[in-house]
Amino acid sequence: MKPLLRGELIGLEVMVVDPKNRCNLNMKGRIIDETKNTLTIETGKGEKKLMKSQNRFMFMVNRKKVVVEGKLLQGRPEERIKK
Repeated sequence: MKPLLRGELIGLEVMVVDPKNRCNLNMKGRIIDETKNTLTIETGKGEKKLMKSQNRFMFMVNRKKVVVEGKLLQGRPEERIKK
């Protein structure tokens, strides 16, 4: 999981598995942008910006499902990669 927390998220497929806003449950797509506190996901219905801290995300990494608490992804991408 550490490589995922330190790596580049843009371009990865993601699914929201435990959101505070139930409307986002099971939202799937590709991450197209990232800021300190948000992920922008391209879904079949357009772009959706989600708060990292309010969601749990499931990534497919090497054919394995990895669930990550969004709070662990918080921080500027360039700072997170340096950790």
